[in-house]
Amino acid sequence: MYPELMVVPMREELTRLGIQEMRSAQEVDRALNNQAGTTMVVVNSICGCAAGRMRPAVRAALQNSNRPERMFSVFAGQDTEATERARFYFTGYPPSSPSIALLQDGKLVHMMQRSDIENREAVDIATELKKVFDKLCVKPAPAPQ
Repeated sequence: MYPELMVVPMREELTRLGIQEMRSAQEVDRALNNQAGTTMVVVNSICGCAAGRMRPAVRAALQNSNRPERMFSVFAGQDTEATERARFYFTGYPPSSPSIALLQDGKLVHMMQRSDIENREAVDIATELKKVFDKLCVKPAPAPQ
């Protein structure tokens, strides 16, 4: 584990966007267990290349008009218990950090693993996320009065 002082700026890069940190398994279960709607979970990481592209990509993607209803993060290598528990919800995928998961009604519907992030520019990652948000995070139009 890295000293907390080193990871604070990386944590804040996401929390400033309104992404809520989960630091225990209990917090993860409360946030993810059987939740209706769309939830994004970012597995944050200190890894320079991949995480250094992932965080700005998330920031850019959240400028989109369609966004997940709830947004959370865990920090791999720092908040071990929370990260392991979050990965429990990512059925069918091996541990990967950084990564971005989108759940709909509590079920994993899209996953970006490190291999989908590390060799791409932030703008390309953001473009993919925006497409996913436009497909899965669209709120129904209000009923006519």
